[in-house]
Amino acid sequence: MKGARRLRVAAGLVVLLVLAGMGMALLPPYIANWKLQRYFNELIDDAATASQPPDAVRARILTKAVSLGLPLHNEDVQVTPSRNAVRIDALYVVHVDVAGYTVDLHFRPAAGGS
Repeated sequence: MKGARRLRVAAGLVVLLVLAGMGMALLPPYIANWKLQRYFNELIDDAATASQPPDAVRARILTKAVSLGLPLHNEDVQVTPSRNAVRIDALYVVHVDVAGYTVDLHFRPAAGGS
């Protein structure tokens, strides 16, 4: 009986370690996306952003994305100005290799009025 119990405990620990490893591999892109979303919110909260041309806002976003190591490209970012506000939308995919399998994480950070 003790041998079977030890085997179950060992198998359970292996499963937990695999899950923890997968979580550690997937966590960095989510943290980087969270930081990018915060940056979007900061841009929207800054009144000066609404007076800037969309290309200038897009360039600032792309610079931030590069600093975070995100694969965000010019065509992935939409900056839509309206009266005294701006709307920012982005869509990008991060490829993460986990245990010999590639996982595509799709992110859609956005901020601003409709």
